[in-house]
Amino acid sequence: MPLKLQQDEMPNLNLTSLIDVVFLLIVFFMTATKFTDPKRDIDLQLPEVAKGESLSVAQKAREVVIHADGRISLDGETVTIEDLSRQLTEGIGATPDQSVVILGDAGCPFQHVAAAMAACKEAGVAELAVSVQVADAAASGTRR
Repeated sequence: MPLKLQQDEMPNLNLTSLIDVVFLLIVFFMTATKFTDPKRDIDLQLPEVAKGESLSVAQKAREVVIHADGRISLDGETVTIEDLSRQLTEGIGATPDQSVVILGDAGCPFQHVAAAMAACKEAGVAELAVSVQVADAAASGTRR
């Protein structure tokens, strides 16, 4: 068996090509990125108006929450079904395009949700939505 008379060099990792690739990527992204806003480069004097009014803010949808025990809340305040209809009617009088979202607890009887929907219809709500949570197919069992 031949004996080794010389010692092998320790292996080393040559990072030159990796550094070149990273440098090229940095140069590419720096040239592809816009560092200035084109709107700021335009020398433009905007006209002035005597009176400026802000645009009307889009109305937030009112939330009707039906709790598991049948309680009804309108925007966080507990109300009866008659109060719900009355308050929604007043709200529709002020802003005709008011929308309503019904959030019904999964454990409450559907009759409570149906009563809230009827109160919304009686109040003249044009946009009515019912919020639900999409269940996982594996957790809920697939129904077809």
